[in-house]
Amino acid sequence: MPAWFSALSPGTLLVAIAATGGVVALLLLIGAVRLMRDWQFRKGSVYLVGAVLVATLGVIGGMLAASLHTYSRLTHEEEAARVVLRALGPQRYELLLVRVGSPSQRYELQGDEWQIDARVMKWGAMGNLIGLDTVYRFERLAGRYANHDQERKGPRTVHALSHDGALDFWQLLKKYHDYMPLADAMYGSAAYVPMADGAQYVVSVSTTGLLIRPLNDAAKKAVGGWK
Repeated sequence: MPAWFSALSPGTLLVAIAATGGVVALLLLIGAVRLMRDWQFRKGSVYLVGAVLVATLGVIGGMLAASLHTYSRLTHEEEAARVVLRALGPQRYELLLVRVGSPSQRYELQGDEWQIDARVMKWGAMGNLIGLDTVYRFERLAGRYANHDQERKGPRTVHALSHDGALDFWQLLKKYHDYMPLADAMYGSAAYVPMADGAQYVVSVSTTGLLIRPLNDAAKKAVGGWK
């Protein structure tokens, strides 16, 4: 397989398929108009139906590409984000999330720990054959309480880190997995660590899920004294 082909992302492949479908649909439409202009209505109708079908498939491919564009490729363990915490009060923190390739964002969390969730998709034999890599997408950021009673009764802070479009590739694969054997494994991964004033963490992603490591002394002290 050419190296340039295996380097393409799943979204890029779907865009290419959608673009090819658009060109084919246009050619079929032109053929249908010419045939009907020559009074060959039956043959022209076949071309017209074919153009509609191919165009529809192209639109679906484009929508799936847009959905996959929200995922990041993963070939090995890699840094996906950094986190900086600032105390606002008792069990209240401001979390600065700096994601690779995205603008930094600030969130307010309540609790003793912060948790980040992600979706991970590993491709099956067919996906591997065309060079597709594991992809992931952050889904949610939340505060947690160390005390179980507080976790049940205390105020919760949960923030969405992604938004599904009109057509979600994850939901499509999950619903029609038996008919679309592209994904070998689809699973959610979550990791959480203590919050502390001035603590800095790095979030890494591997094919086995999320990892969080402390970056400075404040974070190391928080993790070292975690109960």
